[in-house]
Amino acid sequence: MPSQLVLEEKSGEVKEIQKWLVEYKSIGIASLQKVRAVQLQELKKSLTGQVYMRVMKNTLMKLAIDNLNKDDLKKLEPFLEGSNVLLFTNLNPFKLALLLEKGKVKTVAKSGDIAAMDVVVPQGNTGQPPGPIISQLNGAGLPTRIESGSVWVAKDTLVVRKGEVINERLAGVLSKLGIKAVEAGLSMRAVYDEGMMVMENQLKIDLDATRRSLQQNQAEAFALAMEIAYPSADTIKSLLQVAHQKAVALSVSAAIPTKETIGDLIRKATAEMNSLNKAVKKA
Repeated sequence: MPSQLVLEEKSGEVKEIQKWLVEYKSIGIASLQKVRAVQLQELKKSLTGQVYMRVMKNTLMKLAIDNLNKDDLKKLEPFLEGSNVLLFTNLNPFKLALLLEKGKVKTVAKSGDIAAMDVVVPQGNTGQPPGPIISQLNGAGLPTRIESGSVWVAKDTLVVRKGEVINERLAGVLSKLGIKAVEAGLSMRAVYDEGMMVMENQLKIDLDATRRSLQQNQAEAFALAMEIAYPSADTIKSLLQVAHQKAVALSVSAAIPTKETIGDLIRKATAEMNSLNKAVKKA
């Protein structure tokens, strides 16, 4: 009898998963590796109303996909390995990835972790008394000195670059110094979006670089539109200003009097008259 109850429970879960697969247009798969339960709960709260998050067994997810008999959804199956959290949403994949990136927090590194940034140990008092700490700091490449009964780092020192592996010795030193060198959070593996799979490397967007590129493209497009006199909402004002300036310059050059050119024509005639006067007197 208990086994029957279990089967009914699993069947109910599968039906619920099927409902989510149909209801939401995007399904994200994120790794739970190195993600703390407290952090996951906080992330769930912050994404309420935008993303529905659920940790489930990969076998149940695969069974739900098979039962729906939709070939496109089978693209998710290769990613249903290991410990994952499923994210169901109507947000576009890139917005979802950015939200998860913002939800990451800095934490103390362990051996084998990847540095999330260039880590510089600043010059100053470590707060540690002289002893084994000196050899530990020196072993991590940090110059030291003893002052007022404490061990000091002699100068700002880069100990690991972004993307490099943090070894056991350095992890211990950074932990003692209270320096957080890694980021903990959900790492998006892939997103199924209305029949298309968007991979992890495609979801990583450098917002600053993208913004600079768009600004440069906009400036180049504006310059080209001005060059060929292409009227648009963005160029019409500047085009009219340039046309007006050229029309005034042509009118003055051709001595055509108008309300706008008469002042310039009189000043031009006066200047030419004065120049001629001087020439006559010298003669």
